[in-house]
Amino acid sequence: MSKAAEIDIVSVSKVYGQTTAVHAISLKIPAGTYCCFLGPSGCGKTSTLRMIAGHETISSGDIRLGNAVVTDLPPARRGTAMMFQSYALFPHLDLIDNVAFSLKMKGVEREERRGKALEMLKLMQMEAYANRRPAQLSGGQQQRVALARALITNPEALLLDEPLSALDPFLKVKMRAELKKLQKTLGISFVHVTHSQEEAQALADLIVIMNDGRIEQAGTPRAVFERPATAFVARFMGDHNVISGRITAIEEGVATVEVPDGGIFRVAAEGAEVGAPADIGLRIDRIRFAEPETPGTGFTGIVSNVEYRGSSVKITLIGAGADDFTVVVGDQDFFDRPLSPGDAVPVSWAFGEALLLGRVH
Repeated sequence: MSKAAEIDIVSVSKVYGQTTAVHAISLKIPAGTYCCFLGPSGCGKTSTLRMIAGHETISSGDIRLGNAVVTDLPPARRGTAMMFQSYALFPHLDLIDNVAFSLKMKGVEREERRGKALEMLKLMQMEAYANRRPAQLSGGQQQRVALARALITNPEALLLDEPLSALDPFLKVKMRAELKKLQKTLGISFVHVTHSQEEAQALADLIVIMNDGRIEQAGTPRAVFERPATAFVARFMGDHNVISGRITAIEEGVATVEVPDGGIFRVAAEGAEVGAPADIGLRIDRIRFAEPETPGTGFTGIVSNVEYRGSSVKITLIGAGADDFTVVVGDQDFFDRPLSPGDAVPVSWAFGEALLLGRVH
């Protein structure tokens, strides 16, 4: 297999007519990394992947793979391989000829390319199906063939555009484990586009969260979940409440944040300014039903919804300037002290659990 190479995205933009899809993003993906680009539809993640692959031209900026600037190179000369969402297998060819196709285009002799294709099918545990056509395979099997076809070129990086989106939930989880294992075995970088937070957290060494053509945060799954950089990241990753207001005072490193409904909250200041808008992030599993021990670390809310989830119960409240403040408690704790819509209930958290979130300008 090829040696893994670092991918360096340097101030890369993509403009379609009057629309900027990607705004001068910069990112280093270390060699041998499983990197997931995560974000809602239209955030620029697929455009970024296609620019790395060479399937989209770069409006400005550069992309380096290892020591080579690949900005103007065609896809076949970049050292990358792309696996498309649709798999794009040739229906009239058997699996060996599907996998060997790129080698045929390069003029590799028939026996040699078919031998290499069979090796790749063995890696994917698909050699028993070598003489079948794609239509005779399940979705998961077709995906393995598409992976084999992408990897036969010995790429330095494999690019995957929502590769699991067509699979059923059980197969998704199984293929996730196989992708992770394959990446570790090959030692090359995988760059994987998804809109599933769960998928990104399960697979990635590096999560890159995009919104509106910009990178909101890049970090390990744990760093992104534990310390979301912005309100968008906190909401998009899920399992966080966001309280939005304005900073009215800062004393001894503690900011006072006032929300539109008159609620007042306190949070460690870290670079805050009086008068500035502010977002406070709170993990939904760190909130308890109790009166606050210190001022500014709780409020009384009205229960609007209760959702039983088996081992836990999700309670939605109206309060703190929001109508969707969420608390998750263990099922036993909930049924010891059940709540119903319309109940008024105090909620609170430890001062250190509240994070002052940043803003992308």
